[in-house]
Amino acid sequence: MDRLHTLKAPAKSSHRKKRVGRGQASGWGKTAGRGGKGQKARTGNMHFEGFEGGQSPLQRRMPKMGFHSPNRKQFALVALGALGTLPAGTVVDVAFMRAKGWIKGRPDGVKVLANGELGVALTVKAHRFSKGAREAIVAAGGVVEELPWVVHAEGAKK
Repeated sequence: MDRLHTLKAPAKSSHRKKRVGRGQASGWGKTAGRGGKGQKARTGNMHFEGFEGGQSPLQRRMPKMGFHSPNRKQFALVALGALGTLPAGTVVDVAFMRAKGWIKGRPDGVKVLANGELGVALTVKAHRFSKGAREAIVAAGGVVEELPWVVHAEGAKK
């Protein structure tokens, strides 16, 4: 098995840099392989990706796409069906949901959606509730508590 200190490049994989413009005897003197005149013979030209000979390049012809708001809020979404598996009387808050693995990363808030059925009375604490989720929790005899937004260290209200 090869070790790091024994590795070397395959045969003929590296080439010496061609040194042009070193006199007529070298075979690459005078025009240095660029031919006589014209755009390709000039210095400082055609050396960037996307050059199309003066035609408007593709990356400039295509429309600009997309936008990401710097103030957007990203919610962790929790389905009502997941809450339906819990025993009655459970207090479901952000810490509980994180411990269950329903919340990952660092979202700005938690939103409960009305996906699934809820047949037990729970106390649910989250930052947002969909209209259907709110009605389902209250209809099952539970309590809905909407948490306030917190101001993060950057100073932007989330």
